[in-house]
Amino acid sequence: MSTTSKPDTIRVVVWGENRHEQLEPEVAEIYPNGMHTTIKEGIEENLGDRAVVTTVTLDDPEHGLTEDVLAGTDVLLWWGHAAHEEVADEVVDRVHQHVLSGMGLIVLHSGHWSKIFRKLMGTSCTLRWRNENDRELVWTVDPTHPIAQGVSHPIIVDAQEMYGEQFDIPAPDELIFISSFSGGEVFRSGCTFRRGHGRIFYFSPGDQEYPVYHHKDIRKVIANGVEWARSDRPERSAPTLLRYETGEFFAGRGYEGALKR
Repeated sequence: MSTTSKPDTIRVVVWGENRHEQLEPEVAEIYPNGMHTTIKEGIEENLGDRAVVTTVTLDDPEHGLTEDVLAGTDVLLWWGHAAHEEVADEVVDRVHQHVLSGMGLIVLHSGHWSKIFRKLMGTSCTLRWRNENDRELVWTVDPTHPIAQGVSHPIIVDAQEMYGEQFDIPAPDELIFISSFSGGEVFRSGCTFRRGHGRIFYFSPGDQEYPVYHHKDIRKVIANGVEWARSDRPERSAPTLLRYETGEFFAGRGYEGALKR
């Protein structure tokens, strides 16, 4: 991945599991170049030269998420479904540390059950679901939020998998969207969280069996999420434990352990 870009350019990586597209012809027909490519194109369509967007997949070496790639990534997008357990724990730990240090993370649809999202949330992240060609209405409940700008109210998704409550996640820092479905269910479909120095946006519309990532409003929300999730900190660093002496208000020193002084 090239890190050459203008200083104000957002460096984005779209991570795709890329299994359904290879194994299911009906999915490949909707996303002939993979869902990750369609998501990438939606970001580029909305952000233009403000973003440099690349893609990596599960089957790439180290799942495409090497230390060098993550160090050069401002915002990582994650779509997974059928192969969560194939993601190596050491890669999950690497992504986790980069999020705590300030890398933005956008988790899409079935990524709610990914190892990285569960690790960051600290809960099971389970939910109710039904796949019966439901209509989804995505209602904006925080119209002032940057992620909600420039989209229809509600966003109408003609065909989609149903996700419903109870969604076992911590209380979101911000609730931006709630979805309702043909069967009467509702779901917290657009939520933000902060972990360490990193910003996280979960957005649920996007099952592989439906052309949701071609929908102009869904693409706009994701692009808005990319802009919001990018850190404004001057450099990436994880929160650290520092010891202070009396009078040291601004500078601490490295902590070496409970038995060392």
